[in-house]
This record gives sequence, structure tokens and C-alpha cells, in this order.
Amino acid sequence: MPIKFKFEDSYKGAWILLRQTYNLILKCEDKVFSEYGLTTEQHAVLMAVKHISGPVRITDIARWLDRSVNSVSMIIDRMVKAGLVRRVRDRKDRRTVFVTITSKVEKDFVLASVAGWELIQEILSPLSDEDRLTLIRLLETLRDKTYDYLDSGEVVEEVRKNEAENMAQFMKQAAKYKSPSTPTAKR
Repeated sequence: MPIKFKFEDSYKGAWILLRQTYNLILKCEDKVFSEYGLTTEQHAVLMAVKHISGPVRITDIARWLDRSVNSVSMIIDRMVKAGLVRRVRDRKDRRTVFVTITSKVEKDFVLASVAGWELIQEILSPLSDEDRLTLIRLLETLRDKTYDYLDSGEVVEEVRKNEAENMAQFMKQAAKYKSPSTPTAKR
């Protein structure tokens, strides 16, 4: 049975609830993505590779995920062994290595992304549109304060994507992979 913490101190309450919610969302994502043979970390790397324009380096993925290059490199090592991504050396500068998604994982990635999107909609469904916008503003404030604390410097890039267009693209791809007799949540 889960534990629901209650604190009179709002700082402690906020801290525990942020950690607890983050951990629980990761568990939910792990459950959904595992149905497609992926971990949450692997899905995040694949998402970064798909959304970064142009050739993708490990440093680009690390920056996109707010992770260290070393930790992302270790994840990618495991993904290469599993056949999920390939490392391709740049022809002009052999020191530069690009990461590409293999055709083996393309279908599972799309289906997992759709399932992950459905999960997030379900988790956020108790909130009104106004509450979701408030949540976004509050989380952006906290995120920006952590950047200040870590002295991350100026934000290098602000990524703005047309979310509706991206999701429509995933749904269109997912429809290609689904057959009428195949369950949508399993491989």
C-alpha cells in the first residue's frame, strides 16, 4: 500500500510530493514502455534523437535530457548492444559520432510514444485546463530556479514544437503499425 505523506511544513510537503510524484510517474512510464521492450531512459533517448534536428551527437542528447554526457553514453552503449540505436562516425571528422535509431525499434518507439501520451493524459486528467497551465508555470519557475542554483548559465536554446502536429504524426505512424487483430498496447 502506498504511503501518503502529510506535512505541516509546506517546504517539506512540496519537496516530498515532487519526489514522490516524479518517482511514481517514472514507474508508470516504465510499466507502459516495457510493453514495447523499452525502458523509460531508452524511450527518452529515442525521443531526443527523433526531435533534435540534423545529425544527433551524444552531447546533443545529453543537453536535451539535462543529463551528463557520460551517463547518456552508457545508456547508448546498452542501446547499441540491444540493437535499438547505431553509432555512426562522421566521414569528415572521425572523432564525431552520431546516433541514429534502428529500423528494429522504430515501430515500438512510435507505439510506445502513443501509449506514453495516453498515460500522461490519464494522469493529468483530474486537472482542468487552467490547473494544467498553472502547473506548467509553477514547474517552469522551479526548473528555472534549479538552473540558477546550478549556475547553468543562459538557456542555450528554447525548443518550441508544434505538439499537435507531432502527436498527429505519431498517431499516423502508429496506425500503420497496428492491424485490426493486433492489440494496441502489446507488441
